[in-house]
Amino acid sequence: MKRGSSSLSLIVSILFLIVTFIHVTYTSSFADKNFLWRVQSKRSTVYMLGSIHLLKKDIYPLSCAIEGAFDKSDVLAVEADINDISRLDIQKLMSSAFYSGDDNLEKHVTRDTFEVVKDNIGRLGLPVEFVYNQKPWFLGLTLESLELMKSGYDPECGIDKHFLTKALGKKKILELESLDYQIDLLSGLNDTEQELFLLYTLKDLNILVQEVDKLVDAWKSGSAESMNSIISKSFSEDGRFRPVYEKLIYKRNRSMAQKIEGFLETNGTYFVVVGAAHLLGDKGIIQLLRENGYNAEQL
Repeated sequence: MKRGSSSLSLIVSILFLIVTFIHVTYTSSFADKNFLWRVQSKRSTVYMLGSIHLLKKDIYPLSCAIEGAFDKSDVLAVEADINDISRLDIQKLMSSAFYSGDDNLEKHVTRDTFEVVKDNIGRLGLPVEFVYNQKPWFLGLTLESLELMKSGYDPECGIDKHFLTKALGKKKILELESLDYQIDLLSGLNDTEQELFLLYTLKDLNILVQEVDKLVDAWKSGSAESMNSIISKSFSEDGRFRPVYEKLIYKRNRSMAQKIEGFLETNGTYFVVVGAAHLLGDKGIIQLLRENGYNAEQL
């Protein structure tokens, strides 16, 4: 539990990094645009930016189109305000993320999965004790985060963090979800679903950095086609993950799209930052808005 507390600030910063980093083959069709869309109604304008939650410092400065859209906006809306963890119930997080008493990871996953975990923590130079009491959903995020941070990826450089810091004291900040909601979502997965989530994050952990580098290239080029290819292949290779993907992505897409439609019914200009995975595909937020009669233009 003590080790979990020491890594709390890191994990809280990326709790909503759920399926952003997908391990697949990259395609190189660049759109030469930004990962930014504009949706307008008679009363409102909503800019939607696809986010990557951990990045390197060299991603900045962002394009003038992205920063200009933010500057023109009255409100910043994010999945969860990671700059305001004071409202987070830390005790609830710890009980949701760690087993208590004699309970442990080995009792909740198959022997094969536990061996995969041991192989990966050994490669990372971590003792088994570091992960023994972590629940699968939390362990998946922990190992993924540590792997990326070794190569210079930093939650402090994430797109969400960048705009939350710029908006502080200057713009109204709204949450589409919340940290508590996302903790409940992940910890609410049953044992089988949590094990699948863990296996999904571990599957290509040894090449995660290379794959994320490719993902960032697609983001910088505004290549919606490449990003959609990444997202689609990630769960189509293993049909077992599809129900988990429905909970972690599609269900949330529908909820967030409804809230964005609510913005479009008010007066004002909104700058919405959500994980890039939520925007694309035939069940993504952009398509859901288009199906309801809104025109979404990539900038």
